[in-house]
Amino acid sequence: MSQVNLVCDDADDACVWSAMKREAASYAVKEVALSSLLHATILDQDDLGSALVNHLAEKLASNDFSALKLRTVLAEAIESDPCLVPCIARDLQAVQQRDPACHSHLQCFLYFKGFLAIQTHRCAHALYKSGRDLVAYHLQSRSSELFGVDINPAAKVGCGIMLDHATGFVMGETARLGDDCSILQGVTLGGTGKSEEDRHPKIGDRVLIGANASVLGNIKIGDGAKIAAGSVVLKPVPENCTVAGVPAKPVGGSCGDPAAAMDQGL
Repeated sequence: MSQVNLVCDDADDACVWSAMKREAASYAVKEVALSSLLHATILDQDDLGSALVNHLAEKLASNDFSALKLRTVLAEAIESDPCLVPCIARDLQAVQQRDPACHSHLQCFLYFKGFLAIQTHRCAHALYKSGRDLVAYHLQSRSSELFGVDINPAAKVGCGIMLDHATGFVMGETARLGDDCSILQGVTLGGTGKSEEDRHPKIGDRVLIGANASVLGNIKIGDGAKIAAGSVVLKPVPENCTVAGVPAKPVGGSCGDPAAAMDQGL
């Protein structure tokens, strides 16, 4: 049986959900051992939001916080933010379009820990905004334990994010991440000093941040910027500028859309 790989022209959540259901139906026949998982996770769910709630609840459950209770909490998070499900769809499309190792929406949804970590944060952030900070911190802790990703629930994350490989990604409390960014493993969006005020980076749209780069302090990274792997960025970066080094310095001009191209060359 050939693989179903439907790519939507946009990130409409209904289109993405339809694509993923068709992929799941195909694999439920092809991989009989996974049939029960695919039915419970995708085919028996009503929509993308309910599928995510069920999948994350099973992933994040612990002896102290059962999957049944987590489903209720995660569903409340999604209901509280009408932008959350469209962002989920955009994230799925971002991975599908930018990562050559991603062969279907289903593969990303089930197994890519960067995607799962971002969605856990989206739910934690929605709960945090609703005044439910302790359960938000619980989700942050579980995401750190399971996925190796530590995002403070107060941090703001845009849509269309690809967190590639994900291990070791850290994002501080007052950090902001724009839309359509691509970030590789080991990246830190951190603060400097002990100030409790605004102390973390503000990342623009369509920014590419290479593996093990650190962006530190309340600085702005302009739209379309590229940060080379291993760099330490301590000063603002203009739009469409490439920076590299320790400390990072400009090494190039217009990048076009580096996050979409995933071109990490200088």
